[in-house]
Amino acid sequence: MLLTWLYVPGDRPDRFAKAVASGADAVILDLEDAVVAGRKAYARDAVADFLAQEHAVPVQVRVNELTGPDVAADLAAVTDRPGLAGLRLPKVESAATVASLAGRAEVPLHPLVESALGLEAAYAIATAHPAVASIGLGEADLRSDLGVSDEEGLAWARGRVVVAARAAGLAPPAMSVYADVADADGLAASCQRGRRLGFLGRAAIHPRQLPVIVEAFRPAEREVARAAELLAAVADAERRDSGTVVLPDGRFADRAMVAAARRTVDLAARYAA
Repeated sequence: MLLTWLYVPGDRPDRFAKAVASGADAVILDLEDAVVAGRKAYARDAVADFLAQEHAVPVQVRVNELTGPDVAADLAAVTDRPGLAGLRLPKVESAATVASLAGRAEVPLHPLVESALGLEAAYAIATAHPAVASIGLGEADLRSDLGVSDEEGLAWARGRVVVAARAAGLAPPAMSVYADVADADGLAASCQRGRRLGFLGRAAIHPRQLPVIVEAFRPAEREVARAAELLAAVADAERRDSGTVVLPDGRFADRAMVAAARRTVDLAARYAA
């Protein structure tokens, strides 16, 4: 279970190893928006070289748009590399596009929804192929497509992708990047809003954002205590062969809450302060 993903431009190989050592749970080498057209080939070669071996954390690659002219070369360069942990697929608008790519790359796929059309197809995209491991939003392009000027306007879209992920049996989606690297308070507040909507973790564009993201999504002590109480009560009910789960304070609990409680306890253990 991961909370942080750090994007690195694919044409900056001097930053690749630093990103792996940054404390991020995973690294995303970007061949798409972070690389201008004239440096695509250079970035592709640099990323392929870095993926010639495995690294201490998972390394994913965001390829270019699936319907564009560069994606075939991207896939040819990186998909057979031992260090590739997954592919980020930008601007996905249909399940068919994901399914057609899945046969060409035997790694986990992470489609990004960045348009109104993609948002309407979110569940179909999330269930397009067994290789789909997550679904998320590309919020910069989505804002432009929808004419949305602030985060409040993204609330419905964010909720939609959370529901699509859950309905498809995927992990909760991670939030899109927060572009203002200097605004730690704004990042923290945005993460809290996303967490309330059901997101878990966030992508970053600078290492200084990583601890802010972890702090926002790491369960508080009270949450961990309540989760542990629930799990203990469920275990007790199972020992008694009872379908009723009662917490120490007298509240009844639903067994459907168990998965969330286990996630809370696991997160707290992984990201202990």
